Formats: sequence, C-alpha cells, structure tokens
Amino acid sequence: MSKRTAEANDRDAPLKGGDRPEPMDVDDDKEMGDFEDEFEDEFESDDEIFEAGVDGRPDAEREAEERAAAAMDVDDRNGTFIVGRNKLEQGQHLAPDLSTYEMLHNLSTPWPCLSFDIVRDGLGDKREKAYPATMYTVAGTQADTSRAKENQLMVMKFSGLSRQQRVDEDSDSDDDDDDDGGEDADPILEHKAIPLTSTTNRIRAHQIPSSDPYRPPTTLTATMTESAQVFIHDVTPHLASFDTPGTVITPQQNKPVSTIRAHKSEGYALDWSPLVPGGKLLTGDNDGLIYVTTRTDGGGWVTDTRAFQGHTSSVEDIQWSPQEAPVFASASSDGTVRVWDVRSKSRKPAITVKVSTTDVNVLSWSRLTTHLLATGADDGVWGVWDLRQWKGGADKPSPIASFAYHKEQITSVEWHPTDDSMVAVAAGDHKVTLWDLSVELDDEESKDTAGVKDMPPQLLFEHISEHAKEVHWHPQIPGTIVATGQEFSIFRPIPVVYGIHGK
Repeated sequence: MSKRTAEANDRDAPLKGGDRPEPMDVDDDKEMGDFEDEFEDEFESDDEIFEAGVDGRPDAEREAEERAAAAMDVDDRNGTFIVGRNKLEQGQHLAPDLSTYEMLHNLSTPWPCLSFDIVRDGLGDKREKAYPATMYTVAGTQADTSRAKENQLMVMKFSGLSRQQRVDEDSDSDDDDDDDGGEDADPILEHKAIPLTSTTNRIRAHQIPSSDPYRPPTTLTATMTESAQVFIHDVTPHLASFDTPGTVITPQQNKPVSTIRAHKSEGYALDWSPLVPGGKLLTGDNDGLIYVTTRTDGGGWVTDTRAFQGHTSSVEDIQWSPQEAPVFASASSDGTVRVWDVRSKSRKPAITVKVSTTDVNVLSWSRLTTHLLATGADDGVWGVWDLRQWKGGADKPSPIASFAYHKEQITSVEWHPTDDSMVAVAAGDHKVTLWDLSVELDDEESKDTAGVKDMPPQLLFEHISEHAKEVHWHPQIPGTIVATGQEFSIFRPIPVVYGIHGK
C-alpha cells in the first residue's frame, strides 16, 4: 500500500485509508456550504470566493501569534527554534517570521487535497514583481469516506496575492518603482467544481497547443482516484469562465472525455509526457503495473493493455524523461527506481537501482540537467542521483548528494524549472524546504551552519505547512512555491534567500 498517508489517529490530516477528518459543518441546502477553519477563510458556493487577510488571516490574529512566538523559549545554545527538535510549551504555538517572506498566503478548500498541479496561463513569464499575483491550479479533494460523493476536481484561480508590507524598506531597493498597491489586496480563491465520487490520489495537467494564436491551449487533467479509475477532463472552458463573466459550465463539459479502466487497484503514479504535445500519459498502481495511454489524431484515447512489469510492490511515482521521448522512470515501495523504454517488447525495465531500504515515495527528473534525478523516501532521506553512473549496471551506486534532515517521510520533491541547483522538498514533518545544491563545503564545514548542529548549509529556507503533501514551483513566477496539505500555502521568500545573483 502507498505510504503517502497521515497518522491514523490524526483526525485533521488528509488521510489515505482508515479514519478520515471529522465531517465539516456544511449546509446541505447549498451546493457547497459555509465552513470554518483556523484562519477564518470563507467559502460560500461554487461561484463565490474566499477572502482572507494579508497572509490568509485577520491582522489581529496574525499579530497576536507574532507576539506569542516572540515569547517562546528556544534552544539556549544557538537561539534557534527548530521544528522537530525543540518542543513548544503548553499554550505556545509557532508563527511565521513574515520578514523572511515577500509573499505568504494560506487558503483552505472544503476538503483537504492530496495533490494539485499548476496550470500555465497567458499572463506572461518572469512576473515575480507583478503584484498582486494571479495563478491558476487544478486539484482533487479527499472528502470523508461517508461523504465521498462530495469529492471534486477543483479548477481554481488564485488572485489578489499581495506581497508582504515592508516597514523598513531600503530606499535603494530595486522595487522602489513598483506599485505599492500590490500590498493592499486581499487574496481571493475562485473555483469551478467537477463532481467526482472518489478521493483523488494524484492529478496532473497537460496543455495541447492551439493552432490558432488567438485561442488558448486545450488544458487537460488526468485524475487518478481511489476507485482505481483514471479520468481525463477537458478543463479549458472552466479556466476561461473565470475571466468571462456570465459563462455557464454545462453538465456535459463536466464529464470526462475518457476514463482509463486498465488498473485493478488504486495508484499514485501519474505523468504526462512533456515531449508529446498531443498527449501521452503514464499511470502506475499499487499492484506494481504501469500502463501507457495515448491520444489519437482523431482526439480519442487508447490504452495499451500490455502493462510494464518489474516492480515487486506499489508504484509510488513516475516521470517521463525530459529529453528522450520513449524513456521514463518509476519509483516504488520496493525501494527501487527503474528506468524503462516504451519501445521494449518485453515490457521489462532497462535499469533497476536499489536507492533505499524503505519505500521510495517520489522522484523528480531535472529538466535542465537531464542526467540528474532526485528521489525522496519513507525514512525522510532525499537524494540526487547521476543517471550516467547507472548505465554501468551497478546494483547500488552512491547518490551525488543525500540529506537526512527531514524526520518523517518525503512526500514531494521538485527541481526548480529554471535553476538546476535548486530543489523544493515536502515531508510528513510539516515542512517544505528549499535547497541550493550549488553550495559545496567539505565534511567538517557541513556539520554546522550558523552554530546550529546538523543544519546542512545547502538548506536555504524552511516553511511550515501542516501535513504537507505536494509542492510545486510556479513556472511563470520565479521563486514562488505552492504547497498543499491541510490547506494551500502560496509563498515566495525574500530575494536574499536566492543569493546575490537572484536565483
């Protein structure tokens, strides 16, 4: 079984199997009822919006948390409170140091989401200085077992994402000419719901370029559900409706354009090929089987029923090569990563490497330096592998970098889209961490950072996200990260985090 789960006795976590969160107080007379969360965000209906304060909470509540955080006891040796090492006393709680964020917002959905994906938009690239920010995402919910019919595929628009207000801003800052109006906006979450009857384990988006330069691309989603079925939806009209007042989504537009029924068990492994514009999809399940589904020239979908077999346990993650169209890699709870070629008649892996003694939960293939592959395992260790070393057939080559900083299972890992030295990691210890692999120090220097024991110097930034499940860099807003867990967290650290070169 997959290990992308929360503790069974944690009633508020997004769970997979076993207990579920307590039912929310929802008005059954509405399509989606009112609910409350700790940040007092408000959700009213399918066509209404969320509103929150600067960081997703009212100012008074945020200020109270800051005062409480300032009064906390910390490690006397270095004055640093480290989640997972230091313990809060009764009545104490953590609050983010807002001076380290350029942008920070937390927004809740009716049910937690195990997975989401960011959709590229037509607002332009490199817009990190454009505030308030706007972005589009897709996600699948995990409703309580007894209310499974409330599950949705959520097509979302986040807008009004303002930057943090800065009191002591350097007069020589490059941002002096920016419009300060971006600091006053309130975050808004709009969404269109596509009904589902099962929890979404993994969701990924793919865009088919339009032959008409005046028309947007066709945006497809693949949703792998707890029911073992994979649904492909065309969410192009849903995305367009946010910016076209009066648009009505018809029941027909909410139906999947294709349903993949090849799997006999649920799964988590799902990926669209970045090198096949028309659409080619990999799906892997808990039986260790992998299938390929391809979109035909006529717009139909064909699944090859000859499964790729080799893993001895569940396939946890899968990803196409960013450089070689027929090649993909898979990670499994059998502790291996396997590399495959879809042209193989045997349907067996070309390379098998044991990378962990525990489940390998996630992997990420660098799109800039394509011989680098990052993996994250159930023991909290994540590492980087040079695939050129694997071609020699070594049973267990050594990673070129390995970090045991996280204290719980790694749930997500992703390379930065434009910087091949930066990686984002999410883990079950409620942390999202950002790493710079270009920092190279010898073993003695690497033991200590700023007087903190066992703090890797490659660790740039740490963000607390309750029950963090998945993290993605925004491809068009450099340095901006979105994470899902108990809620959605959207943040961008201050530029100094990325060094003097503005990584």
